[in-house]
Amino acid sequence: MANAIRALAMDAVQKANSGHPGMPMGMAEIAVALWSGHYSHNPANPKWLNRDRFLLSNGHGSMLHYALLHLSGYGVTMDDIKAFRQMHSKTPGHPEVDVTPGVETTTGPLGQGIANAVGMALSEYLLASQFNRPGFDIVDHYTYAFVGDGCLMEGISHEVCALAGTLGLNKLIALYDDNGISIDGKVEGWFTDDTPKRFEAYGWNVIRAVDGHDVAAVAAAIAAAKTSSKPTLICCKTIIGKGSPNLQGGDKVHGAALGDKEIAAVREYIGWDAAPFEMPADVYAAWDAKAAGAKREGDWSELFAAYSAKFPAEAAELSRRMQGDLPASFDATLAAAIAACVDKKENIATRKASQNAIQALAPSLPEFLGGSADLTGSNLTNWKECVALRSGQPGNHVNYGVREFGMSAIMNGVTLHGGFIPFGATFLTFSDYSRNALRMAALMKLRSIFVFTHDSIGLGEDGPTHQSVEHISSMRLIPNLDNWRPCDTVESVVSWGAAVKRKDGPSTLIFSRQNLPYQERSAQQIADIARGGYVLQDVANAQAILIATGSEIELAVAAAAALAAEGVAVRVVSMPSTDVYDRQDAAYKAGVLTKGLPRVAIEAGVSAFWYKYVGLEGAVVGIDTFGESAPAGVLFKHFGFTVDNVVAKVKSVLLA
Repeated sequence: MANAIRALAMDAVQKANSGHPGMPMGMAEIAVALWSGHYSHNPANPKWLNRDRFLLSNGHGSMLHYALLHLSGYGVTMDDIKAFRQMHSKTPGHPEVDVTPGVETTTGPLGQGIANAVGMALSEYLLASQFNRPGFDIVDHYTYAFVGDGCLMEGISHEVCALAGTLGLNKLIALYDDNGISIDGKVEGWFTDDTPKRFEAYGWNVIRAVDGHDVAAVAAAIAAAKTSSKPTLICCKTIIGKGSPNLQGGDKVHGAALGDKEIAAVREYIGWDAAPFEMPADVYAAWDAKAAGAKREGDWSELFAAYSAKFPAEAAELSRRMQGDLPASFDATLAAAIAACVDKKENIATRKASQNAIQALAPSLPEFLGGSADLTGSNLTNWKECVALRSGQPGNHVNYGVREFGMSAIMNGVTLHGGFIPFGATFLTFSDYSRNALRMAALMKLRSIFVFTHDSIGLGEDGPTHQSVEHISSMRLIPNLDNWRPCDTVESVVSWGAAVKRKDGPSTLIFSRQNLPYQERSAQQIADIARGGYVLQDVANAQAILIATGSEIELAVAAAAALAAEGVAVRVVSMPSTDVYDRQDAAYKAGVLTKGLPRVAIEAGVSAFWYKYVGLEGAVVGIDTFGESAPAGVLFKHFGFTVDNVVAKVKSVLLA
């Protein structure tokens, strides 16, 4: 069974002339131990609710996963294996969720797979606490992750594994491919951590020095891990490229095809007689998991039917949440929250408006799982009824600690698992720490919601280390990421509604520290906020257009009034989400940014992005340096965010 993995891995990499044969060959017996003895799954239904989750955090070894899926009976054919790393195949270079049946997450950037696994284990624990009843363990599965030295060198592994230990996520089991080799050679020159002690310090159960080529020993370690009250790390000593007589144990086998001569030597060395991409019938029979999987799911389905009969409301609610559907009442709840903002007309910081939106929406969204990276009192992502998550105490608000990257990648794992809509927060400047997890959420089309407060020089005295300048524009460059920067209470609620309702990608919600004034709107204008950009104030025979977002809307409105007093008619466009606006039809966009009208954009950030909307003949009031430490009002004046400067810019484009 292990040699079948080796053969498929080396042959597929050789055919593609690209890939990583070393890890699949080295972890083959570990995979046999898990997949043939412990892994609860059903190849005929990769989305079965109560399946175990398997994540290949060391995703460069993707042929290991593809071999397992093919051999055990998933919809991955031998032709798919032959198409490894080819255009539009089911077997891309690194595993991709929703591309390959049975792949739970997209891995590639090392460390994020184990972070996603922590999120999945967290979801399993919380769903079980909410839905299981005596005699009905409807949610009851393990999360398994394969990890390598690279995953454990990445800083994110420290963040997420420390939190997993603190929370006691005992159904998380990681199997460590301890082969002592990375791309540059023997890791002893740059990675001498005492990994077992490190994980014991995190609060993990550690099983040391397991022979990774002894199937029985690995299987016994997994069985022992299942009895622990802690997450478990199983340290498996392995030989990279095991079975390659001339390359095993060295770095040359890590990331390159073995070559025809060495592949022939492998076949002789391990006694594998089958031709490339041919599999003996007895091997297929040994690996076939279809019948066992059908029985597992069938037994669970009988249990769930009995559960549904006894607890119909809970069963329906669990099904709804796992399907990602919102409650039928959500639209009415959102409309009521918007109406409340219109009634109150509050002049408050949008971070506070965000908290008010959360407070209004959370009671009707039991799937909300909020949190903050040690900034709850500043990000305001808590609400009155929320319960703090602690070890042994389920909750719906997570104190992630100062772990921005870990928080974001854990949230992605929560979303991938299903059953929750996670949101987590930090200061906008620290989105840099979260950046690659945001990118992965966008790539995987996940409904993860990233909240960023303290969005500009408006935060004041903390200075340039904390004042965001380039961050919003840089996040707008990430495909499939919707970024919202609302200007007041109404736009804040609408942006929350859009993020919650979006099922095909993540959103960022970007909020101010300082108070912002309420803007008056018609019912149609409120409806148009969800289109990303709309005419906030219009005039007959407009001569120019002012475009702004967030805190700069106040300035645009004031400048338009000053221009009107001088006889210059200016339209004000609020564009809280350029990403959403760009997806609108041409006719709508023509009614907002009418062709031929000169334009000036205003945003307290880098200016280059906005020339997309104003053109080379337009102007931008922005910031192309770092900030300063001073009160917010002083800073806005210093950087030219004044009525006089905006008026001058408009006059300049009218004269051009």
